[in-house]
Amino acid sequence: MRITTWNINSVRLRMNLLEKFIQMTSPDVICLQETKAHDDVFPHELIKQLGYEFLAFSGQKSYNGVAILSKYPIEDVFSLEFYNEDKRHIAGKINGIEIHNFYIPAGGDEPDIEINPKFKHKLEYIKLVQEWFATNRNKTDKIVLVGDLNIAPHEHDVWSSKQLKKVVSHTPIERELLINLQNSFEFIDSGRHFTPMEEKLYSWWSYRGKEWDKSNRGRRLDHIWVSLPLKDNLKKIVSLREARGWERPSDHVPFTLDLK
Repeated sequence: MRITTWNINSVRLRMNLLEKFIQMTSPDVICLQETKAHDDVFPHELIKQLGYEFLAFSGQKSYNGVAILSKYPIEDVFSLEFYNEDKRHIAGKINGIEIHNFYIPAGGDEPDIEINPKFKHKLEYIKLVQEWFATNRNKTDKIVLVGDLNIAPHEHDVWSSKQLKKVVSHTPIERELLINLQNSFEFIDSGRHFTPMEEKLYSWWSYRGKEWDKSNRGRRLDHIWVSLPLKDNLKKIVSLREARGWERPSDHVPFTLDLK
């Protein structure tokens, strides 16, 4: 099974890029974040024409929104809504594997919960996700957790850990919380399973960088984790860097895991 996670930054605006990506790699399952489309305008018919007959989506107008596109039936679909009915999660079971697709809050600009409620929201959201898995799932379950988690947890998940340690997405408290979430359920980080810790690995390059390719100031904000029963099924991962250079791209690129 080939599973892709991609913050597409508006599915309707970038249908042409989605089609291009599908023609290139033909994943079995595509998990999208920031679809930015209410359910009544989600382009489900166009996506079905691309070979994804089975869809699960939860959206809202102009921001947030998540979706799972699948070539195989999706069972037991549900969404977790921790705050304000934001559409940040959708899950379903495909071929016996429960796939969770998350769009964790970005957290605003100031890494201070006293002056920035968005940052406080982000930290609380991560804690609630950890609590949910501890309460509702077992480590023996076959689970894949994917999404734009909006945190680059390790030193070489960013272009300069020293310069970004006070920048939201790479602050010590965010990194600690995300690693705690991973470890609490013994999830395996597929990106670092295949890429040594001392090597750079990115999935996002800011729109603010005009020469993003030359400067290469990226971050790994997108993740695919698997539970322990799937460890031996891990085959390879690909961060499709070239997609950042497509016409009118998302600032995130597709991140893909192959399972045997």
